[in-house]
Amino acid sequence: MVTPLSSVNIITNGLPTGQVQAAYTFPLQATGGTPPYTRSALGSSLPAGLILLPSSGIIAGIPTASGTFTLNVQVSDGVGGSTAAAIPMSIATPPPPPPAALFGHVFLVVEENHNYGEVVGSVSMPYLNGLIDQFGLATQYFANTHPSIGNYFILTTGQTLTNNDSQTPSSFPVSVDNVVREVLAASKTWKSYAEDLPSMGYTRGDSGNYYVRHNPLAYMTDVQNSPSQQQNLVPFTQFSTDLASGNLPDYSFIVPNACDDAHNCELGVADKWLKTNIDPPIKNPTFQNDGLLIIAFDESANDDTDGGGRIAVVLISPRFSKVAHQSTTRYQHETVLRLMLEGLGLTTLPGSATTAPTTWDFFTF
Repeated sequence: MVTPLSSVNIITNGLPTGQVQAAYTFPLQATGGTPPYTRSALGSSLPAGLILLPSSGIIAGIPTASGTFTLNVQVSDGVGGSTAAAIPMSIATPPPPPPAALFGHVFLVVEENHNYGEVVGSVSMPYLNGLIDQFGLATQYFANTHPSIGNYFILTTGQTLTNNDSQTPSSFPVSVDNVVREVLAASKTWKSYAEDLPSMGYTRGDSGNYYVRHNPLAYMTDVQNSPSQQQNLVPFTQFSTDLASGNLPDYSFIVPNACDDAHNCELGVADKWLKTNIDPPIKNPTFQNDGLLIIAFDESANDDTDGGGRIAVVLISPRFSKVAHQSTTRYQHETVLRLMLEGLGLTTLPGSATTAPTTWDFFTF
């Protein structure tokens, strides 16, 4: 039988780097021809521990060996047309963890809804791109899902939990293991600093430019059921006070309002907010000595690759960052959760953070 000439095209021409013993998923994408498509790996070209799912095209699994590989793949369409390609891929050996807690203070700032290419190199974000030039950029970082709320939960619980953005702390209390529970178990401190939060301890719904779905710690039952922990949900105005007095917690989740996080306003507005509000802690002596700041977008604007699309994530440590380091390893939001907790010296990790790739290659220690 002669295989028909095909107009199917494999549009994936390279794959992000994986890590040994870290979960990996990435879609092999095709276009043209007549769907549905069937994908297959030819011979034994897949790295050990990975499989290619025929119908979805997702390469998934936990690699067990490092090296450089060439994946020989074939895509067939619904009328018998097919095409093949050789796609390069690398599996890295994880860098060793630091000998002890690397950071004394960790901070996460989450921005909203922009593709990697809209942010990196953008003239609208000179301050953020200046930080990229000084510190670290994850070039193959993909959000987990659409819309926002699932990404915020995986950043704090290692699980997506819901994709319903209308959920509030009262309609969707979260009782699974989470960052608050683990930070408290390690006798460390935390706060959520949320711009335009109506009042300290507020656990209700949206209010003006405050979007509760962007403040995931308000959903945790560890917070809702504890009057003392509710007091760690504070307006962002408290941040400068705590910075000046030396009272910043070990773990900080920073929530710009829906304009300043680029959800409702332009990237230039978000960049100016970062320069005004994030530059001071970066230059603070305590942060210079032991701080880690991560600036991450929650999801892309219009890209579904690997769930939520390719996004910009910047890792900043004045003391330990390699200068202008750019990683090609595939990361998702559970990696940030792992980095922040392990960076503080914690060993118990929530959800998928346990098998997330590590990011120690960004740092010197």
